[in-house]
Amino acid sequence: MTAGIAVQQEVSLRKRMPLRHFRQLHGPEARRLFHRQPEPFGDDYTDRELLAIGLGATLYAPATRPDLALTISKRAERGVCSMVIDLEDAVADDEVEYAKRQTVAVLDLLAASQDANPLLFVRVRDADTITEIIEQLGPGATVLTGFVLPKFDSISGPKYLNALNSAAQRLDRPLYGMPVLESAGLVHRETRDGELVRIAALLAAHRERVLAVRVGATDMCSTFGIRRDRDLTIYDVRVVADVIADIVNYLGRADGTGFVITGPVWEYFADHERMFRPQLRTAPFEESDAVPFRQYLVSRDLDGLLREITLDRANGIQGKTVIHPSHVAAVHTLSVVSHEEYSDALDILRADVGGVAASGYRNKMNEMRPHRSWARQTLLRARVFGVANKGVSFVDLLQALVTV
Repeated sequence: MTAGIAVQQEVSLRKRMPLRHFRQLHGPEARRLFHRQPEPFGDDYTDRELLAIGLGATLYAPATRPDLALTISKRAERGVCSMVIDLEDAVADDEVEYAKRQTVAVLDLLAASQDANPLLFVRVRDADTITEIIEQLGPGATVLTGFVLPKFDSISGPKYLNALNSAAQRLDRPLYGMPVLESAGLVHRETRDGELVRIAALLAAHRERVLAVRVGATDMCSTFGIRRDRDLTIYDVRVVADVIADIVNYLGRADGTGFVITGPVWEYFADHERMFRPQLRTAPFEESDAVPFRQYLVSRDLDGLLREITLDRANGIQGKTVIHPSHVAAVHTLSVVSHEEYSDALDILRADVGGVAASGYRNKMNEMRPHRSWARQTLLRARVFGVANKGVSFVDLLQALVTV
């Protein structure tokens, strides 16, 4: 790395504002909603675990979009903390070379700003493109967080990770990969276990480079000729839900061997006739005097998204791929730690002798040793997404974000 690039990186890293979730909420409104404010993060890219949790809703944008740099800046102002510049599925084959040039130009342009850029990744088509992008980057190298590695499997994985390692050495700074698990060999029942064993070993050998594991549910569905409707979550598509469960089983363990696993994309945001009634209960909205807001969410298909995010969390998944800005607030709102969760997590981690004790909310029993992993992850999430005030629900948080 040349001395000129090193100086550019040092200056950029020193001046760049750190990211913070919910920075669009200010003053009295933020104090009304949060017991503990979200912390800034991502200032030097070195805390891999905190960065992975902080991804939140990762918004994809085609590399060919004419106003890409302006779009990224605007999305950051509206609360997006991670974005992917897509060179793969969102780009036609005859536009790939133009898309690569634009990616480099956009990253170089964003590096000139002192505002907080999102964590920025490039989804490449192959490992060679990682090297190609890195060789062409100027100051844009300072705002690049890493690469999304599509169709990642035991065959393509080594080349991807070797290219990523070489890129990080060239830049002399942290650079991360996010493999996307979506290949047929992983989806097919007869080859899945062997493939996951090999992938787990490969990722473990490159742990410092792997930020999170992403789930490519659209390609998984394609293996069976399935396109799910907005009335269904991905967990209703059993052949895909089974794959997700196995990915979490092999790669999401809380014993130090696992990785953050992010949720698959929710593809719907347009109105059309529905077959089933929404499953979004009225009571939370009545308690917040926000019944019309419930209708707003249902009319924009966001009730299905809210349900899928909740099921993601129940299945050991953090964050989510999104393709529309209207989905970001839902993901981030449901990532905020409730006051009750925070209270329980603190109680569990303060106890070092095991046993069982009643929750401070007097509505459950906390088992001190079995719940320690959950408590630790909850407090990590509390750092980047904050803790809601007592009595503040997801309805209050989501309504504040939608109307800001």
